[in-house]
Amino acid sequence: MKTTLKIPKAFLEVVHIDLSRAHTFAHERVGFIACSLSKTPEGKMLLASTYLPVADDDYEDVPSVGAMMGSAAIRKAMEYAYNNPVSMFHVHRHDHRGRPMFSKIDVSEGAKFIPNFWNVRPDLPHGLLVLSKNAATAAVWDLSTKAPRYVEEICVIGRPLVTFRSRP
Repeated sequence: MKTTLKIPKAFLEVVHIDLSRAHTFAHERVGFIACSLSKTPEGKMLLASTYLPVADDDYEDVPSVGAMMGSAAIRKAMEYAYNNPVSMFHVHRHDHRGRPMFSKIDVSEGAKFIPNFWNVRPDLPHGLLVLSKNAATAAVWDLSTKAPRYVEEICVIGRPLVTFRSRP
């Protein structure tokens, strides 16, 4: 079953601007992207609809990682998903060009908090999105598999239309 993530170009630009902001102690910014879900003959299509930046006060000072969000950040994203029928993707950026890959910390930390979203939206997939300056990679957890798998396509809708293929 194929999963496609579609992100409007103007929306992605807003996300990049937010992720570029400096923080007092965190080395990078993080946020959440809410997505609506449609079923297609090939599988699932997720459309990015709302960006939820993590508030300055919701970061924890953990120097060993680029950014560590606290439980309040996750709770706020879960509340949004509870009140809206959306899939949630945690998003951050690696500051380089080319296809980004998840770090070991990205995967291990994501495995700790992404399944929590099934408590409020068990019928929807939730996942991780990592951006670079000009590309993206995404992984999705599905309740049936309880394990991450790469999103096959990430389409940036705009001029020009850009498609990224996620590969392990």
